[in-house]
Amino acid sequence: MIMTKLLLSLLLLSSLFVCSANEEKIQKQPQATNQAQQTTKTPPPNVVIPKGDVIPIEKRGGDFTLYGVNGAVSLSDYKGKVVAIYFGYTHCPDVCPTNLAFLSAAMKQLSEKELDGLQSIFVSVDPGRDTPEKLAKYTEYFHPSMIGISGTPEMIDPVVAQYGAYYEIVSYSNSAMIYAVSHTSETYIIGKDGKLSAILPHAAPAKDIENAIRTALSKDLQ
Repeated sequence: MIMTKLLLSLLLLSSLFVCSANEEKIQKQPQATNQAQQTTKTPPPNVVIPKGDVIPIEKRGGDFTLYGVNGAVSLSDYKGKVVAIYFGYTHCPDVCPTNLAFLSAAMKQLSEKELDGLQSIFVSVDPGRDTPEKLAKYTEYFHPSMIGISGTPEMIDPVVAQYGAYYEIVSYSNSAMIYAVSHTSETYIIGKDGKLSAILPHAAPAKDIENAIRTALSKDLQ
């Protein structure tokens, strides 16, 4: 009798666990569908630069022109300032927010004078979804002085290549209309002379970014 009651109790607990798990799945499915619907756009070209063809560090960098909410933005516009550049896209679930949060934290440690000598730039490799207006709102979330820029794939691809970065469109399911973007995740620090000063890896601590910025700020423009 005792064994029978014990077995019935175990069966009851098991059925409750299965129901709970099924309910969780049902609740999660509409969310996933909504996220997929929000990303329905035509993707840019599939691959920018083969991973094996990344140029040496000493040859990376250089001037470029892309577009933000206020029009054309060139790296040369900021000659005499230090520039922090990050390539990504606003729909990025965690990699971009992580790196931009560390960059933002580093910027918050700078004095007002140091901030005046710095410009942070977020370059979107997803122009199909990242409009200038969306980029402006996205970057403002991380820091008021950060700007977001992009352009056509034909404009973006040479910039990505010259910095030794990489991105690739990753389609979901069988539809080319629903996609994410796989991309490198480095922060580039450009010196006052417009030349590459440092490359920080993915999730570099805020202190490392702060130090790299301060090092570049300490160097006089030749």
